[in-house]
Amino acid sequence: MGSRLSPTYGRLMTTTPSVTDRTDAVVERLFLSMLDAMDVVAVAIGDRLGCYRALDEAARTPAELAEATGCHERYAREWLEQQAMSGYLVVEDGVFALAPGVAEALARPGTSAWVAPMLRQFAAAAGHWAEVAEGARTGAGLPWAGFGRDMYESQSDVNAAALLESLADTWLPAALPGVHARMSAGQTVRVADVGCGGGWAGIALARAFPGVHVDGYDVDGPTVELARANVEREGLADRVRVLEQDLAEDSPDAAYDLVMAYECIHDMPHPVPVLAAMRRMVHPDGRVLVADMAGAEEFTPNGDPTQRCLYGYSVLVCLPDAMSGNPEGATGTVMRPATMDRYAREAGFAAATPLAVDHDLWRFYELMR
Repeated sequence: MGSRLSPTYGRLMTTTPSVTDRTDAVVERLFLSMLDAMDVVAVAIGDRLGCYRALDEAARTPAELAEATGCHERYAREWLEQQAMSGYLVVEDGVFALAPGVAEALARPGTSAWVAPMLRQFAAAAGHWAEVAEGARTGAGLPWAGFGRDMYESQSDVNAAALLESLADTWLPAALPGVHARMSAGQTVRVADVGCGGGWAGIALARAFPGVHVDGYDVDGPTVELARANVEREGLADRVRVLEQDLAEDSPDAAYDLVMAYECIHDMPHPVPVLAAMRRMVHPDGRVLVADMAGAEEFTPNGDPTQRCLYGYSVLVCLPDAMSGNPEGATGTVMRPATMDRYAREAGFAAATPLAVDHDLWRFYELMR
């Protein structure tokens, strides 16, 4: 095994690599991927324990980190050494500190540079791999609730910074300048946030525009409670409310100036009835805005990091979730433009038109009536 973990790259780049060379390269890649996965889970543990925030306050010895976080000293020492071994910490005379750039990525919530929630989400998904595999075998999938609290909390945190940072000031004016102008002028604008998750889209708009009133809708009870807590903490309960409601079964008619859905249509076992509800919910002169995953136009192997990321999430989380309600019709994370357009047309819209909004993982659409 050891000899396969250090192949000679010049030998692997010859024009006619042998089967052994190719196997060595595959083993090397998988071994390095395993090391990276170990780092991700170790980061999730450190995030859960509060280690990065404690180290952002001050460099610490293992004993000092244990005291600051309430963690056992023996584990604190091993975790610190592992993080230093992987380059996330620096150490001098037994005192550990965050390496340059790590604080922004792992210790400081509030900006899109903070990737700790995404890593925590991966760790939560990986912890349920056996249930995902069984759901794949039977076709039953694994529902969102089956992934546990870490999943919905980390999903909320993943979206929070991006929505708070960009929705009101960047994405909305690029996507729907007329709606943004009304909000900026202080006009009363009623908004529905479908599949609201942690409630951050509604919070972002209500924070920025005093005339905005938002109703958030979600079908997952614990997520609704989390969103309500977020709204209360932000002091916006007078203008943002969160409802546990299945819009496919029960939706208001023509109540909103803007109906929006962020990163949720691909998770739904039956997206078309929800999109049809969104069409009913918007005023005749209102707008419907959807942001979903930026799947490529068509499948090609050996994809770029974005497409690899989407497929990874799909296999681990989103497709099992959608399959739990509709095994044959589940979408998964890889939402292609043609798929979104087909869903929109089946729901009664004229088209789902992609918009010129820049985002690494999401594609924005206006659903045209």
